[in-house]
Amino acid sequence: MPPKFQPAAGRLWPLAILLATALAMACLATTRTTASAATTADAFATRCGIHFCLNGKEYYFAGTNTYDVFNYGPGSGTTDADFMDKARIDAHFANLAADKVDVVRLWMFSHDDWHGFEKAKGVYNEREFAEFDYIIASAKAHNLRLVPVFENYWEAYGGIDSRLQWEGLSGGQPGRAAFFDRTRCAGCFTSYKNYVSYALNRTNTYTGVKYKDDPTIFAWDLMNEPRYENQSAAENVSGATLRAWVDEMGAFVKGIDSNHLLGAGLEGHGTGYGFGGDEGNPFVHVQQSPYLDYTSAHPYPTEAWANLTIDQTKALVRAWINDSHNVVGKPFFMGEFNVHNVDRPAWWTALYADFEAAGGDGSAFWWYQDHNVDGKFGVSVGAPELAVFRAHSARMAAKSGLTVPTSFPSPTATVTPTATASPTATSSPTATATVTPTVTPTATASPTAAGPCSVHYVLSDWGTSFNGDVTVRNTGGTPVNGWQLVFSFPGSQRVTQMWNAGYAQSGKQVTATNPSSYNTTIAAGATVNFGFSATSVPGTNGVPASFALNGQTCSTY
Repeated sequence: MPPKFQPAAGRLWPLAILLATALAMACLATTRTTASAATTADAFATRCGIHFCLNGKEYYFAGTNTYDVFNYGPGSGTTDADFMDKARIDAHFANLAADKVDVVRLWMFSHDDWHGFEKAKGVYNEREFAEFDYIIASAKAHNLRLVPVFENYWEAYGGIDSRLQWEGLSGGQPGRAAFFDRTRCAGCFTSYKNYVSYALNRTNTYTGVKYKDDPTIFAWDLMNEPRYENQSAAENVSGATLRAWVDEMGAFVKGIDSNHLLGAGLEGHGTGYGFGGDEGNPFVHVQQSPYLDYTSAHPYPTEAWANLTIDQTKALVRAWINDSHNVVGKPFFMGEFNVHNVDRPAWWTALYADFEAAGGDGSAFWWYQDHNVDGKFGVSVGAPELAVFRAHSARMAAKSGLTVPTSFPSPTATVTPTATASPTATSSPTATATVTPTVTPTATASPTAAGPCSVHYVLSDWGTSFNGDVTVRNTGGTPVNGWQLVFSFPGSQRVTQMWNAGYAQSGKQVTATNPSSYNTTIAAGATVNFGFSATSVPGTNGVPASFALNGQTCSTY
């Protein structure tokens, strides 16, 4: 993750709008609209296999992070009016809603004197929690959902260094790994659990609803970017200690709150992904915890230590999505991401489109600021990349509301994580998982004959596995209602997963068929896109020689 700053304590901010006006306008914010909006707002997000769901239907979302919303206001005084800036909170959420944000990941931690939730061990700041009460209430009024994070691995706002200091231990990197080791810091386990219990059982002073019972909360993250790094070479790869901590804390959270989704807040680093190093937090093993409901990763491809191109970043995100769906068997949440010193709208356009094509379940860029405070990654109202984001949000909304598909294979029950369970650059998913697809095309009606067509096929080959990205263009003058694209592999390639299409394979021949509920028609001059993962023998892969759309041979481009 990039370095994260901390705003100067005690800074006063002017009222953005009058409170009465803000509250009156809150319910008028522009967001997703459906016939069952009220029912959906009162429903808890759930996991349906490898996807998020609302009301039993698939739910894909576009989100962001807010770094500092919990410290809006003077942060002093004995009343809510003295302590927080409600109008600023409302104005910020109104802007988020206007820019089509669905889900907001945000901090619910700080051990600082200014706006601290827990400024000393076991001493919870009622004024700060009252501000978070209002944040939840305002989010609900603006039809936003939240992913609060319980604690920070990093030093910003104190993080776990504070909890270590309370136990007489030092923090810093990598010494803060002691936090996850009960033999070194049993008190850290206790103080973390006590804080989580207090928060989950808290009754919101504005709504009267306990945090654990409020569907405004989309999910909880156990920690921001935890790792158990450089304690031993074996631990860096296996992640055994962090997995044990996640299991214990995950079971604790679920024992109090069975309503909400839960994530670990991982970065997704690993030498096998070509992104960061092995840091005691392997993507697969840690997130196979039975108490976690989704996986996460935080790509920052333009950081000097990462130095990835757009295509390398797309391949990285696809590898995470593939392992999340096919190895871990859970939805994938790109919980943070951004780029700098590049054409940000161009990068976002490419990454969002590929994320959607690969079947990503939720995204949250870093970060949406309400004033110009972060010149590196901060995104302000009116920024050109927000137009790209709004288009992404609209496409994610269009994918939502479908019944859960059957065209995604599930990991077998015999997947056993090992020290080598993290995917390698030449094998994704890993050899420890056996995936057996049982897929048939989803179309129920015979497609119409197609006119002229053209196909663009992008191959990302890693030797024993690969991804294909296929765009089909209707170059004729009439719509194609219902479509099947037939092509043949050059060797013994086998499809293991396909998104945005159903498929069947017979020998080398693959038939991709339109989904049952969306992308069923290709308008004149328009395109549809689907992608897939497959296995291969190294050196035998290549682009199919020809493609046929509803029996009509297509050109390629």
